[in-house]
Amino acid sequence: MAEFFPALTADHREFVVRQPVFFVATAAEGVRINLSPKGMDCFRVLDDRTVAYLDVAGSGNETNAHLLADGRITIMFCAFDNPALIFRIYGHGRPVLPQDAEWGEIAAHFTLLPGTRQIFVVAIDQVQTSCGWGVPYMAFDRERDTLSKYHVKHGDATRFAKYAVRTTSIDGLPVRNPTVPA
Repeated sequence: MAEFFPALTADHREFVVRQPVFFVATAAEGVRINLSPKGMDCFRVLDDRTVAYLDVAGSGNETNAHLLADGRITIMFCAFDNPALIFRIYGHGRPVLPQDAEWGEIAAHFTLLPGTRQIFVVAIDQVQTSCGWGVPYMAFDRERDTLSKYHVKHGDATRFAKYAVRTTSIDGLPVRNPTVPA
């Protein structure tokens, strides 16, 4: 049975910090839904009504585009061990980029990774727990380091230049990109 909460509880926070993977879903009117897995120890609870996650440049920038267009975001964690649990955060998010005034304050919560592009800050509307009894048992082995190695090899200037040319999402929505560092 699903249970809803207006904010994170201490139990929710403890659960979230133990999870090595989470999933992010966003959408905007008239475009496809974006659903992405995330790892790399990039999720942080800022307070009981605010969370954030560090975004490393990879494929597209759909979350950025969808949040600019619509703002809605769902983040889901699920336990692959015991006790079984699915935990969802429903909220409204926004991208914070390195050139934004609040970058330093938000970025201080993270260890910046090679290829860091932005941080998504999410104001929580509601959280939900459900049983998770249909989720399989799985064991976490280790993080992949392929994306970090790629960004170290190619450097920030190359990465920023590559992504700065992408001014729209795959569905044609505008995106904000980091500016090229000086």
